[in-house]
Amino acid sequence: MKRAILAMLVTFLPVAVAAQDSPASGGDTSVTSPVPDRSAPAADEASQGRAGRGGPPRRGSMVGYIEDATIGSGLRVRFDSGWDMTSPDRAEFFYAKCGCYRDFTDSPAADPNAPGPGPGVVQNMNYNQLNLMTERQISKHASIIFDLPFRWIKPTDFVAGTGSFGNQSGIGDITVGTKVAIATSSSHDITVMVRGSIPTGDSSKGLGTDHGSIEPALLVRQSLGGRAEIEGQFGYWHPTGSSQGPLPGSGNFSGDILYYGIGPSFNIVNKRNARFAPVVELVGWHLLGGFETSAFFVNGTSGDVSGMNIVNLKVGARLALKTGSVYVGYGWALTNNAWYDHILRLEYRAKI
Repeated sequence: MKRAILAMLVTFLPVAVAAQDSPASGGDTSVTSPVPDRSAPAADEASQGRAGRGGPPRRGSMVGYIEDATIGSGLRVRFDSGWDMTSPDRAEFFYAKCGCYRDFTDSPAADPNAPGPGPGVVQNMNYNQLNLMTERQISKHASIIFDLPFRWIKPTDFVAGTGSFGNQSGIGDITVGTKVAIATSSSHDITVMVRGSIPTGDSSKGLGTDHGSIEPALLVRQSLGGRAEIEGQFGYWHPTGSSQGPLPGSGNFSGDILYYGIGPSFNIVNKRNARFAPVVELVGWHLLGGFETSAFFVNGTSGDVSGMNIVNLKVGARLALKTGSVYVGYGWALTNNAWYDHILRLEYRAKI
């Protein structure tokens, strides 16, 4: 399945870019300033662009957690604060396999190469993360993206007898990628995104996963007429490396993850140079493999997370003005399994 998805994307993306930007389609590789459509309510001009020379302007994305399907040049500053993470090394999605395995020398679970923080087994942890994200439009229908994260983790509880470690902070795993619009107009965007992470974060401090990843996704934005809009995503996260499982022969500690989301919004304010919309987003993850330390040591199970489902509800609002937009949102887990119990997100988008 993984090879089929990756092969399809590698085959499709160059063709899509060439088709969208060929002379026959009137392609122009320069980035032009958006021109408001005076006959319709204006969009968030920090994230709107032109559908083509002479075409209508696109409305900017209003969601806060679902990935943005629109193409354009901009800067985002995002701050997340998450509470009550009980299994931060689950499938090596947030950070690498617990370093506590390095100290279990008399146990079959001993792993001197376990790259995560240790020695304690975390039962509860809070974190903050600041992301500086840029998107640069390189043609009418394509852009490149770059994400530099800074992370702070604060473990608050450990399994008795396993030790502990202190708060940690620093640069996380950098992400780079591209977005290509399959179809775009003033009323909708359908976009393919492919991004990958680079293991730049210090895994021994809980700042990274100690391996790269590749992540293809399909992003959608659709106007519902008038003031309403809906946005969605469907993606696949594949780690390109892994620690060994908790026991010899148990497979990889990291695992593939399918993720999805849907988010309707409604513009209470819908003026030419200002929009304000409440947003409700349902976001989920389905884990196809991997392990977690907390279940292995706390619950006495194998720690296998294959088939696990995590679903979150996010509520917030975005104020979009001529020069940028601001989002404030709060989310919580709807399922017993969770990455975190609660999360607060603040985001500022600016046109560049």
